[in-house]
Amino acid sequence: MSSNKGKDVAEGSSRAVAMAPDQQNPPPLSRYESQKRRDWNTFGQYLRNQRPPVALSQCNANHVLEFLRYLDQFGKTKVHLQGCVFFGQPEPPGPCTCPLKQAWGSLDALIGRLRAAYEENGGLPETNPFASGAIRVYLREVRDSQAKARGIPYKKKKKKRNPMKANDESSSFRMQ
Repeated sequence: MSSNKGKDVAEGSSRAVAMAPDQQNPPPLSRYESQKRRDWNTFGQYLRNQRPPVALSQCNANHVLEFLRYLDQFGKTKVHLQGCVFFGQPEPPGPCTCPLKQAWGSLDALIGRLRAAYEENGGLPETNPFASGAIRVYLREVRDSQAKARGIPYKKKKKKRNPMKANDESSSFRMQ
């Protein structure tokens, strides 16, 4: 019987797997973590494809901005140009030749994931090119231009404040 046990382990039977549950595959990544890893790998590939290739340690906000502009070619959001007859119309009645671009929300989420991935992969928060002011300005300009092109103003969602909590905090900080 002991010869069977050795044979099972050598042949990789299911009994051998059952004996070592700790050595099985780690749990699957969440959708967010998978997307973050995919985005990070895509950005890394983009930097390697530059001529000359750009090392991650040499990456700056300009490289990130170029990457965001590069992604526009794969966008699916129609952004009407100012000369278009449908400019400012939320639901245009017909087709036009205006370009397809990445939606602002997609770019904003992408930057958030890349910002987190940069730091998880050893980057310092102070040198994070995804946290640059130039990136925030670019995203704001994209948001505003897309809102104008669609005729729908962007309204920032206001955070709900708990009035009881605000009263508690103000009373605890009073000088007596």
